[in-house]
Amino acid sequence: MNNIKKLTTAGVLVAASVCLSAFSIPIGASMCYPIQHLVNVIAGVFLGPAYGVLMAFCTSLIRNFLGTGTIMAFPGSMVGAFFCGWLYQMTKKLPLAYVGEIFGTGILGGMLCYPIAVFVLGKEAALFTYVVPFLVSTVGGTVMAAILLTTMEKMGVLDKMKQMLNA
Repeated sequence: MNNIKKLTTAGVLVAASVCLSAFSIPIGASMCYPIQHLVNVIAGVFLGPAYGVLMAFCTSLIRNFLGTGTIMAFPGSMVGAFFCGWLYQMTKKLPLAYVGEIFGTGILGGMLCYPIAVFVLGKEAALFTYVVPFLVSTVGGTVMAAILLTTMEKMGVLDKMKQMLNA
């Protein structure tokens, strides 16, 4: 039963992420698409790294099929979801989950886009080309997740939801 609850929750998070992926916030010369990162943190905290990566992969795949995403979404979202879930699983500390999402997506995911851009897409790019745009987006979504999860924690809902998913 535990796996069914987690799989269903991951499916709902994929649906939410895909449906809300058009939501953006202009920040300077960049556009911040924070929903994927918000969902990555929620998945990392509630479902753990494996389901978080699965959820991020499915979201990226669906968005690519729909034409609302790019191949660059795969490394960023999946690495961020993994580090977020892994750090939270190891420490049970929300701030480290946030750091995991920002570091995983913004730094590592941005750097992993370099070989995709150069070797798959044939574009000229520098190693850090995608780091700043990914950081802008992931910080926005992670801040939104922090506000949501902190509110849930203060209301006592966070632990109840985690217990429900792991029962």
